[in-house]
Parts: sequence; structure tokens; C-alpha cells
Amino acid sequence: MSGNAFKQVGARGLILNEDLLWEKGKKGRSGMSLPESGLPPASLPAELAGTGPDWPDLSEQEVARHYTRLSTWNFGVDTGMYPLGSCTMKYNPKINEAMAALPGFAQAHPLLPAEATQGELRLLHELETYLAEIVGLKAASLQPGAGAHGELCGMLMIAAYHRHHGHRKTKVLLPDTAHGTNPASASMCGFSEVKVPLGPKGFMERSAIEKLMDDDVAGLMVTNPNTLGLFECELAEIIELVHQRGGLVYADGANLNAIMGYADLGKMGVDVVHYNVHKTLSTPHGGGGPGAGPVAVGETLLPYLPGPRVVKNGDRYEWNEDLPLSIGRMHSFYGQFRVLVRAYAYILSMGAELKKASALAVLNANYIKEKLKGTFELPFDQPCMHECVFTDAKQQPYKISTLDIAKGLIDMGFHPPTVFFPLVVSNAIMIEPTETESKEDIDAFIAAMLEIARKAESSPETLTSAPVMTKVRRLDETTAARHPRLTGDMR
Repeated sequence: MSGNAFKQVGARGLILNEDLLWEKGKKGRSGMSLPESGLPPASLPAELAGTGPDWPDLSEQEVARHYTRLSTWNFGVDTGMYPLGSCTMKYNPKINEAMAALPGFAQAHPLLPAEATQGELRLLHELETYLAEIVGLKAASLQPGAGAHGELCGMLMIAAYHRHHGHRKTKVLLPDTAHGTNPASASMCGFSEVKVPLGPKGFMERSAIEKLMDDDVAGLMVTNPNTLGLFECELAEIIELVHQRGGLVYADGANLNAIMGYADLGKMGVDVVHYNVHKTLSTPHGGGGPGAGPVAVGETLLPYLPGPRVVKNGDRYEWNEDLPLSIGRMHSFYGQFRVLVRAYAYILSMGAELKKASALAVLNANYIKEKLKGTFELPFDQPCMHECVFTDAKQQPYKISTLDIAKGLIDMGFHPPTVFFPLVVSNAIMIEPTETESKEDIDAFIAAMLEIARKAESSPETLTSAPVMTKVRRLDETTAARHPRLTGDMR
């Protein structure tokens, strides 16, 4: 695409309506044919009769058409660019899916003994080693089930450390640019939040921490790069200060895709960090399946890692439950195993190219920033990391808001970026292209954004009425949030 000229990507097509399954089904229909069992029919006990859901009876064809039609309403990372800031919606290589589907992994029962699962245990042990090495820390645990669970695990270990050493600490420092679930994770561990103000350049300043760091502070939770897509330039000095005053540092790893191979968190002094392997290490994200939030720790918190742990004894792998200071289990069995298989496959296939992935993610984000910053308001005009944050300030004179920009992108065939986050920026538009998008696709996205800016001036009604080319029009999101309908049977 030359000259960033916009080419319409979104188009109308044959989109079929779909009734609820309860409206489609008819009693007696079936999608399977089973042989006669030779046993008399059984019925539920009287006290259980009528207590289950009234499932519709459907033929195989009805089920197949139902899910096929629904799939045509979806947009996913396999459909096109998915520039959700803070989410790292990168393409997932299908080789990772093939590895997770291998019978030895997919069909292994979690209660099998160690003698029958040496391959699985080896994978877990090696993945923990790789995750610790990537960030420059000592050891890792794969147990946490997703990012916020990893946060909770990290803060539980920090709390356990202070209890073990007889410290009575009640507060945790949280910058305005921390990830959204950090305050809840601190609160669940018994700590109260102390807000760290945002510096004028978009990151924390050591002077702010120095004013807040007292004997009651257990530590600092920090996201780096932060939710503005900016690197915390004074972080090493801040960590040194926190340690000097008896605190520990938890690093939220939601944005690790920007710094793999470049930032050694161990040398910076980080005590614990979590991974979102379903983001950074390219496994299905969002509707693609469960997440996984392993944690890596430095020497200080190593004794407090969740247990049991996989250890190598000679050429065998075993479970070690003799962990007197461990915070215990964070997950039944040992994490989201097949998500971890995908992450393991991704690391082995990428190798040292993990560093290149981060470099390209940063390059792509800065390319978008430079191309759009004269057209959309850029609150922090400096080199960004993996994502860039704009606002609707230049479009507001034409009565066009961030939401209108997002809805306009849908009509043009693009999934909108993250909007209204981070909260420290009013009417934010946060764009994260990841490293897996080509220059051609990024140029097409840039052209669509520039076309929206042009429409804001020349024909704003086309944006305030968008989307018009979708299955449904603009939804009442307030009602949906306040009065969700959560039951399956809508009759």
C-alpha cells in the first residue's frame, strides 16, 4: 500500500441469523447413534428429576450449522490485526497447537505417578528453567493459572517473607501506571494501597518513592514497561531504595513482550515477576483458552515458591514436597498444562530470536506512533516500547470521541485498539501491534486511522453512527454491564 492511502477492508457479506438453540431443538432429535446396550433404561431418582437444565434436542447438522454460523460473527487474531493495547494479541504459530495436541500430553491424566510422566515432568522442569533465565532470576513456578493469579502468588510470597522475618508491614506502593489488577492482589494479601503519582514524563520518579517509603511499606508493585507503553527509566535506582528500606519489589510481567533479552530483571533487583505466557510466549489468548501466569523469583523469595516443585534427581524427575517455607499450592495439579506446552514449544522454536521479537514489537509501535502523532493527540511524545497511547483531543472539536473512532474502525475492517485505558490518560486510545504484524498490515491500519481523522472533519455523522456494516449496530454497553443476562435459556 503506497502513500498510506486507505483501502476499504471491511465489507458486507452473507451473514446468517441464528436462533437460540432452545428455539431450534425438537424433542427426540439426536446427533448420535449408539448401539443397543442390552440394559433396561434407567431414570433419575425422584428427588433429582427435573432439577437439571432443559437441554434442547438437536441433530448433528443443527449443531454443526449453529457453531459455523456463530464463527462467522467472530473476529480473532487469525482473521486480522488485533491491536489491543496491554494485551499482546500476537499471532499463535500452529506448530504450538500441534505440540499441545500430542497424545502423550493431551491424554495424560494428572494423577499418573511420576514414573509414568517423566516426559511431562521434564517439560515442566525445563520450562521453569527457561522462564527464570529469560528474566535473569533464580527459579520459577508454573502453578499460577493466569496473570492476576501470578500477581497474587507474588504478593503472597512477599507477605510470607515479611512474616517469616517478623516484620509488621501493612502497605504496598502502587504507581498510577500499574496494571489494573495490582491493587486487588495487594489487598487480598492484607496490604493497603499507597498510590505513587505519575511523573511528568510518564513514569515513576525516585523522589516520589523516597517520600512514601517508610517502615510500614512491604514493597512496590510496578509494571515495566508501564501501561503507557513507557520504560520505567529510574526503576533500578527505585528498587535499590526500596530494598534499603526493607521492602521487596514485585514486577508485573504483562508487558514483557517489549523487553525480552534486553532487560535483566535480576540485575535490576526485581524480587518476583509473573509471565502472561498466553501473551508473551504466544499461546491462545482470550477466547482461545485459559491463560497461564508463572512466576519467577530471585534468591530472596526462592524458599517461598509454591509447592510441590519438580526437581531433577540424576536422570529422573521427581516431586519435592519438603518445602517448609513454601506458600503451598496455588493450583490443583500443576497449572494449565497444555498452555505451558505451547509456551515451551514457542521458546524452543524461537531460541535467541525472542530478543528479536521484542525489538520488532517496539519498532512496530514506534512506527505507528510517528505516523499518527500529528493527527491524533499524543500525551507523552517520546519513544515508546511495545504500545503507544493517543487521545481524541484533536477530534473533539468535531464532536468525535474515542468511542466513535473505535466504532469507525470496525466498519473499516479493523478490530479497535484498547480504549479508555490506562485511566491516567483521559479518553485514551492504546495501540499494540505486536511483532507479528507485517509492515503492509500496519500501513493499512495507519491509513484507516488517518481516514477516520479525515471523516471527523468532513463527515462526522459517518462515525457517530458507526458501525453500520456489522451483524449488530452500536450496543448499549452501559445496560449490558449493569444488567447482564447470564442464563442460557432466554425464554
